[in-house]
Amino acid sequence: MKVELKRINDAVHFEASSPSSTVKVNIDGSPEIGGLGLGVRPMEMVLMALGSCSSLDLISILKKQKQVIRDFSVSVEGQRREQIPTIFTKIHMTFTLTGEINEDKAARAAELAVRKYCSVHDMLVAGGVEISYSVNIKP
Repeated sequence: MKVELKRINDAVHFEASSPSSTVKVNIDGSPEIGGLGLGVRPMEMVLMALGSCSSLDLISILKKQKQVIRDFSVSVEGQRREQIPTIFTKIHMTFTLTGEINEDKAARAAELAVRKYCSVHDMLVAGGVEISYSVNIKP
């Protein structure tokens, strides 16, 4: 696996690309280091990676179980330590699903998706990050 980043301006705005997609991702730093709000920050991308990694597997598992998902979202919130580097210490994900979904199946699917199949989860936990999640189901 390989990605490329190209600096776009004379500050800290980058465009990231991957051979697996034609989509470009804009990344920018904080205003303190010259960022202009032209992209997501690297640590936000870590939260996005965890949320998307877990979500892809969660949806896949529920579909195999013939659950009807009409809407899906995940909110990912991280707490960082004050000491530099300001790494994450705790992350909580809230999965919100709408549809005809059995609560027990959703709970089991979330457990598998987050703790067994998500490689981003495993990398963060190996680094000492405490990760939790909750599942909200709406009819």
